[in-house]
Amino acid sequence: MCSAIVAVLLVTATANGSLSAQGSPVGAAPLHAPVVTHREGVFNGKKVAYTATVQETVVPNAAGAPGARIVSTAYTADGSSAPARPVLFVCNGGPIGPSNPLHMLAMGPRRLAIPSDLTAAAASFTLVDNGYAVLDVADIVFFDPASTGWSRVMDGVKPESYYTTDDDAQQFAAFIDRWLREHHRMASPKYVLGESYATIRVPETARQLLHLPEPIILDGVFLMGQAANQLEINTRPYNILAPVVGLPSVAATAWYHNQGDRKGRTVYQVMTEAAQFANGEYLTALFKGNAALSERERSRIAERLESFTAIPASYFLANNLRITRPTFQNELLKQQGLKLGSDDARYVGPVKGPEPDAVLASAAYAAMVRYFRDELKVDRPDEYRRRQFPAEVSDRNGWAYAPAGSPFSDFPYTASITEVMNANPNFRVVVGSGIYDMKTTTGAAEYLIAQSGWPATRVRISYYEGGHMAYTNESALKVFAADVRALVTGK
Repeated sequence: MCSAIVAVLLVTATANGSLSAQGSPVGAAPLHAPVVTHREGVFNGKKVAYTATVQETVVPNAAGAPGARIVSTAYTADGSSAPARPVLFVCNGGPIGPSNPLHMLAMGPRRLAIPSDLTAAAASFTLVDNGYAVLDVADIVFFDPASTGWSRVMDGVKPESYYTTDDDAQQFAAFIDRWLREHHRMASPKYVLGESYATIRVPETARQLLHLPEPIILDGVFLMGQAANQLEINTRPYNILAPVVGLPSVAATAWYHNQGDRKGRTVYQVMTEAAQFANGEYLTALFKGNAALSERERSRIAERLESFTAIPASYFLANNLRITRPTFQNELLKQQGLKLGSDDARYVGPVKGPEPDAVLASAAYAAMVRYFRDELKVDRPDEYRRRQFPAEVSDRNGWAYAPAGSPFSDFPYTASITEVMNANPNFRVVVGSGIYDMKTTTGAAEYLIAQSGWPATRVRISYYEGGHMAYTNESALKVFAADVRALVTGK
């Protein structure tokens, strides 16, 4: 059991000599002193004494003026200032949200254990030592963007000034630069792990770090539940790629709920067959369009789709041979009065009820608040915000993903990674995907890699038997942690 070995130590910080990402004075002092506890745990079978530090860092905006107060949580192995020890920066998505899902469910030294019984109430979730955390091989820094967690914009700065991909990444890059400088870790191997929207933040951050006056070149990134190619594969009425790349995940979900005939196949065999059909005959049929297909061809495609999805062929014939993932979630178990979760389609609930998998994110947030208070001894009067921005941003209409004013704007997130790859021949990418994720699918991840142009020896994809936060399934967490450990150790 992890235990606090030394009581809380408060360290006073001053602004004198604080540097921006451009090497100039930031000119603002943190409002709160760091809260430090000394602890120990066993990670991957190795006993590690480590220091937990909840610390405020003032970072500049793109103009070099103080822009935000970032409150991060860092876990550093005692005596880990050696240049050879990697540093892993971790953030969640949104946009925008704090890092508490990855922190409390997968990557932190303590985690909220989610029962294998998917009907279990949140009250049965328990906080346990997380032997899967990679503290045996790397230090971990959790980043909460301004307006989430305890991070805030500076007085006089509008929160929405960071509601663009470029400015959001600039904030993260400035934080990484400041943290590495303040902790004398510029010589350490540097990795970044992002989930969901953060798989857009991470490539742009990597590119901006590369272009600092004193460049910071990352050694690798981990894209979990990747959204970097949403421009190409998002569900739209005339986008034929969306149903194609989504079919393997839809087929896996139908298999999981034992709908249709499994024919003795494993879920991975079903996904492989679905992908082969989707990338070949199905894509060709959608490209031709209904007018160019004979009734016999349309019927044959619809019957194959029924065999993978358990949705009647008549539905596909009436809907241009396609089904959206949200519609699939409502259709698969409709006869039982149930719908599937969108983050994790293993979860089911009443059609008119809340999202069946909403308990996961809510439980992670509640556990984070308790953990900060009871174990890390953080006593702050302000709220730890789950997310904080106007409603129009929460549904993504108010977030600027690319320069406004042109329908021809590009979303060059894969190109950003390519740029860093070219600067560092040892830079590597891992893409992680939950096979029951209805938001960011395995097919989208495969398509990302296929179209990226990245050398096959420097990128890999890993599947996990879970949803968007696949690590809530402990067997998936074990594999996920092993993949992270392999990345940061160069294996």
